[in-house]
Amino acid sequence: MRIAILGAGSLGTIAGAYIAAGGQDVELIDVYQAHVDTLNQSGAKITGTTDFQAKVKAITPDNMSGTYDLVLLLTKQLYNDSVLQELLPFLDDQSVVLSLQNGIPEEKVASIVGRERVIAGSVEFGATFIEPGVSSLTTEFNHFKKYAFQIGELNGEITERIQQIKSILDLVGGTHISDNLVGTKWSKLLINNAFSGLSAALNTEYGGVLDHEVSIVSAAHIADETIKVGYANGVKFAEMNGFDIASLEIKTEKDIPERVETLRNFMKSSRLLKASMLQDLEKKRKTEIDCINGVVPRLAEGKGILTPYNDMVVKLVKQAEESQSVPDFDSNIKFFDELNK
Repeated sequence: MRIAILGAGSLGTIAGAYIAAGGQDVELIDVYQAHVDTLNQSGAKITGTTDFQAKVKAITPDNMSGTYDLVLLLTKQLYNDSVLQELLPFLDDQSVVLSLQNGIPEEKVASIVGRERVIAGSVEFGATFIEPGVSSLTTEFNHFKKYAFQIGELNGEITERIQQIKSILDLVGGTHISDNLVGTKWSKLLINNAFSGLSAALNTEYGGVLDHEVSIVSAAHIADETIKVGYANGVKFAEMNGFDIASLEIKTEKDIPERVETLRNFMKSSRLLKASMLQDLEKKRKTEIDCINGVVPRLAEGKGILTPYNDMVVKLVKQAEESQSVPDFDSNIKFFDELNK
């Protein structure tokens, strides 16, 4: 099987290193020339909660050739139109595009490459890009090896090809097949909304959200808004790492302390994670905020559901984008404190 990792950033570098070490024919594809050069010269180095290095093959997109049997799609949704159009000549009828992007992009991906080619997935571990050739695993290693991915067919069937892809991804870490990919993606969206978006809006790691009373209560409300909007759109949330994510819904104010404690326990293995959107702000790049927290208010329209916490995250991240600055925790936490009152 010929494999491509399209978007070999922090997550793609880790996946590529382990897949290559497992003896698979894999190419890491990225637009960052210095990163590609270092990967080819020195291999992929994984630091953080582990210490691992593997020899890999890396190319820029203009050097793609032949056809790929499996493409792990890890580019940002912002660029899906151009990235997927450029990928089409390198797919055949049996090729599979595994969408591992944040948010719920599968329908868009399917509209370009064909629904029959698409398998959906969710990345269950965190990473930070350190420098060309080096990615830091921020999830506890044992947790990473147990829960790295969830994947599944769009129609929920357990097929031969999904089993084959699982065997490849198991080289990276524990891979679980879901028969409810919509629910799986929404569960991951909830975590991204509550922690990736919020930590970007506050300029902190996940641990910073967990440790501050105002931010963790806000994270609980962001999760609650996501659940209520998901339900209103017919979503059945899937379990994540064996946890019933829908149990985070807040039905009365008395539920909040328990939801906060649950989130702190559930997310403790990801304390070191630095959101990719915060890294984008640091690099003065546009973020995927519209594809993350922005999904909730957009799908709440006409449903009679208020989404003030997700709205605030979107507003603060977009302000940082426009000013090309990183948010100030002490300044922005005040906005969430007001919402909590």
